[in-house]
Amino acid sequence: RGGLKGGGIRILNGARAPEVSSSSAASVRATVGYAVSITGCGADPLLDGAAVLAHSIRLASAANPASGSRFDYQMYAIVHPVAEDCAPLAGLRKLGYEVLIRDVPVKVEDIEGEYLRTKVVDNGCCGEKEFIKLEAYTLVQHPIVVHLDLDTLVLRAMDEIFDVMLDGPSSNVVVPTHAGAPLSTAKNVDAYFTRDYNMVRPGRPHVGVQGGFLVLRPSIETYDEFKSIIRKGDFRSNGGWGGKGFGPFYGSMTFQGIIPYFYDELHPGTGVELDRCVYNQMCDNPRDQKTVNDVVSGRCRDGRDDCPDCRSRPLDDVRTAHFTLCQKPWWCLPHGANRIQDRLCRKLHGEWFRIREDWERMRGDGKGGVRDGLGNGIFQKDHFRGWCKSQGKNG
Repeated sequence: RGGLKGGGIRILNGARAPEVSSSSAASVRATVGYAVSITGCGADPLLDGAAVLAHSIRLASAANPASGSRFDYQMYAIVHPVAEDCAPLAGLRKLGYEVLIRDVPVKVEDIEGEYLRTKVVDNGCCGEKEFIKLEAYTLVQHPIVVHLDLDTLVLRAMDEIFDVMLDGPSSNVVVPTHAGAPLSTAKNVDAYFTRDYNMVRPGRPHVGVQGGFLVLRPSIETYDEFKSIIRKGDFRSNGGWGGKGFGPFYGSMTFQGIIPYFYDELHPGTGVELDRCVYNQMCDNPRDQKTVNDVVSGRCRDGRDDCPDCRSRPLDDVRTAHFTLCQKPWWCLPHGANRIQDRLCRKLHGEWFRIREDWERMRGDGKGGVRDGLGNGIFQKDHFRGWCKSQGKNG
């Protein structure tokens, strides 16, 4: 069928993701759960993002022997009840997602802290609905779960961080951590995340996590602890969670604040901040002043005296990308300027459309026949693979 309003790409018709081949199944170490959350229904084409994300995960998993990965995958869509009637649930199921309808872990009216109870519904992007991401902790049938936003893309296998979660920190495994910080050998790694330094002033001691990427160890005990924290609702206007400085900042009352409070304050050493140039790459400016003619200026947002610029990172280094500052691929933006703000964005968008083409080719014409995977659009066809007819959201 045709494209959704507000998007520039035709909706995928819900072809089921291919099964893992028997040749690769023999070498699978574990099946990792991959979850996305849907808190409402906007103009963006959910199925396009869901299909390309799922296919990118498949290509980086044991289902694709060329990936070199030893980990299989299973997709989940955690859907808030308000989105149940408007989200394309049948299409998600056809794409291989197991759909889980989940309300928030704690109802707003049951939050004891008055400040959190009265303010949380208007906090961040989605208010209290953002807490449904915590439902990923209940997927205890998997040893590891990766929660991603729908506007993300997996480009390479993540076995290095999975192995450390299962085996414990080892000097033989190099994990790309923020600022090269060593892994603790005293405690197991229960979570990986990146921080969103764009949302706080430079040098702030406690910084929120970026909400589109979390690798976690599922645990009902951990889930129940999160519920207890939310129910108590000890979030203060001038001190955030527990008055310890985890807030206020964007999204601090929900996922982006409670995750660092849990792993930095309550369970220190069990959460690892990854290098955001490698994982959850967003092409963000590392400094607090504008970049002009590829020259950066200002203070490092992460508090260091010197900081790498993720926008200069080679594409081959990127494990996962998150289309925030680069904007959504389905907006059909060429990012054609020869400047640091655009060059990597264009390459990452190009990867999204390359994987889109591969998905279209794999699913065929829906009648058992083959197709080349290209769309009929003519706008920069070599880059957008025929899936954009013009520039912009309606392209």
